[in-house]
Amino acid sequence: MPSTAGDDDEGIYKEVRGLSRGLAVLKALNRLPGGIGSTSELARLCALDRTTTKRLLETLRAQGFVRQGEKEGQYYLTFEVRRLSEGFEDEAWVARIASPAMQAAVRELVWPCDLGTAEAGFMVVRESTHRWSALSQHRAMIGEKMPLLETAIGRAYLAAADEAEREALLELLRRRGDRLGELARDGAFVQRLIAQTLERGYAINEGEWLQQADFAAVAVPVHAGQRLLAALNLVFPKAAVSERDLQERFVPALRRLGDAIGRGSRAWIE
Repeated sequence: MPSTAGDDDEGIYKEVRGLSRGLAVLKALNRLPGGIGSTSELARLCALDRTTTKRLLETLRAQGFVRQGEKEGQYYLTFEVRRLSEGFEDEAWVARIASPAMQAAVRELVWPCDLGTAEAGFMVVRESTHRWSALSQHRAMIGEKMPLLETAIGRAYLAAADEAEREALLELLRRRGDRLGELARDGAFVQRLIAQTLERGYAINEGEWLQQADFAAVAVPVHAGQRLLAALNLVFPKAAVSERDLQERFVPALRRLGDAIGRGSRAWIE
């Protein structure tokens, strides 16, 4: 009898080689520190010739899944890759764990907070309580990019990152020709910033982010077990919160929220 469709798909359909190779390149790039790699490096990891790898990367770039880095032949993953996982809910921890925990903490924290993950030298806001906080002076924060070295949320993440991830993020910034690149190339500044953040136990920004110069923030990293998952900040107008309140009230509450998100998220990411 003729085979019924679906009885033996492997015997009917051939592998789409270009798709397989493109996925292999994406997987290899994802395994590299910071999601950043060169054409030559990816060609070696995927056992492909450089021309084929370049063609695949350019196809992925045209579709929005990778971007070119500042260095010739360098590429990095974009947020669009993460959107592929939305149907599978690979990052369901944001919606299932972080969002309700942050909403429940609005009464205690009073001021709005943001949860961000690292992407190509910036922190991208994944969840925010600005829409729930009566004291918020911002809206539509989800998706906002915050520079690593000028914001509390970026400083908290960078200080908590392991050496490989930290160097990958900084190297990407160093190749920029703007203020962010200038800051990243100032090794003494970066080392001092990290040391102060680690010693203090939390990060702080007192208006250094020029885009939000009237606002200050404190931030803490969010760990799921041994994995650095994100960073969490608390935002307020400069001079609106005393140092004593920060130390005794808000930073401890922010840490408790970060710990709760980290604990709850382990089941979703492991």
